[in-house]
Amino acid sequence: MAKILITGGTGLVGTRLTQLLIERKHDVRVLSRSPRLENEFMWDISKGFIADKAIENIEYIIHLAGAGIADKRWTKERKKVIIASRVDTANLVFQKIKEKNISLKGFISSSGSNYYGATTTAIIHKESDPAGIDFLGVVCQEWEAAATQFQKRDIPVTILRTGVVLSKKGGALEKMKTPVISPLGSGKQFMPWIHIDDLCAMFIKTVEENISGVYNAVAPEHSNSNAFSKTLAKVLKRVFIPIAVPGFLLKLVFGELAVILLQGSRLSSKKITDTGFSFKYDTLKKALESLN
Repeated sequence: MAKILITGGTGLVGTRLTQLLIERKHDVRVLSRSPRLENEFMWDISKGFIADKAIENIEYIIHLAGAGIADKRWTKERKKVIIASRVDTANLVFQKIKEKNISLKGFISSSGSNYYGATTTAIIHKESDPAGIDFLGVVCQEWEAAATQFQKRDIPVTILRTGVVLSKKGGALEKMKTPVISPLGSGKQFMPWIHIDDLCAMFIKTVEENISGVYNAVAPEHSNSNAFSKTLAKVLKRVFIPIAVPGFLLKLVFGELAVILLQGSRLSSKKITDTGFSFKYDTLKKALESLN
């Protein structure tokens, strides 16, 4: 049984991960701005505050905190919030760990599959590939730098570069379940994805097997927008129209944010499977059927 603290534990992934960790008899604590449950503890970034009981005798920290990338248009202010909500939170946790002289067994952080930049290329990105120079590439670099600072205290760091998380309620999939389903833009851009339970299983494996390093947290099957839309329509028994939603229309509606809908490359999941990790939902059809 490990003592685990989760930032962003009340979000989509955090809620499911907390549930699965508790089922496996781990002691899970969650940082929250408005704690309600017995295992939730107050933190306030603006005041640099974390409840002492939250980090008492803690062994692992899973860092999931961060404002939603696709929740609002990317204004100058929103971009600052997206970065600060990931970096400042990690910095605060690091500061408290340092103050209390806590020797963690591991710091595990989420990152984004857009680390390599929001581009559509023939490359299948491996973890050793360079970061993108666009906004999302910069977000992920700063996010990961905030995580790797824990190595200064000889704390093993694990980073999971996460694709689009597919879940039954909430998240991207819910927004895709329209009466008529069509691809977006060229339809050729890839959408790295992962089933929420496979992602949670990765986080659990990093804790239980002390796995460190950087890993692409994406399913092994590559799907572009056209294939994804076709499979989704088939599973949901909805109408599929092969005529794509024009890119210019998405840019009008979403502004710069549209890039995450219109661009995307493939990511390799070989490094995580080489650790012995096995995907329960290795194909899109299997994943969508389990969530329908």
